[in-house]
Amino acid sequence: MLPVSLQTSFPKGMLMTQRVRITINGKLFESDVEPRLLLTDFIRGVAGLTGTHVGCETSICGACTILANGLAVKSCTMFAVQADGSDLVTIEGMAKDGQLHPLQQSFWEEHGLQCGYCTTGMIMCAHQLLARNATPTEAEIRDGLTGNLCRCTGYQNIVKAVQSASGKMRQTQNVAAGD
Repeated sequence: MLPVSLQTSFPKGMLMTQRVRITINGKLFESDVEPRLLLTDFIRGVAGLTGTHVGCETSICGACTILANGLAVKSCTMFAVQADGSDLVTIEGMAKDGQLHPLQQSFWEEHGLQCGYCTTGMIMCAHQLLARNATPTEAEIRDGLTGNLCRCTGYQNIVKAVQSASGKMRQTQNVAAGD
């Protein structure tokens, strides 16, 4: 059942719902949802995973970026019903056995965050970039992150963090659910 904050004011029995089964970070979540429920709201409200941030709700900022079947997607642009049967990875699924993913560790070490609001989306987007190109140039990193906005940093440390993670990930195979 949806949290009260996500329910509409339709009379009981009038609410149109659809059953969805979505695997998030290796755990199956099954729920009856309204067809209009955004995937971001499913992740945060139904699954209780609040690392996926809601920034603009218009797909401009990228704070809600997750991995859906291995692809970086902005979860505010998808309905939960569109993700039915999908395998999702959120920032909470990146660490393994208490160890930060190399991207998370590199963002920490290289100071690739300031307030941290955009960080989860940046990390998920960078994950897809590094999955496609293990040794990206600075220009390729900047291009790969263009769909994610940071209002605090000048992006230089974010780029350094991705470069650092690139080296670490070449040395370590399959460190997270999304790898």
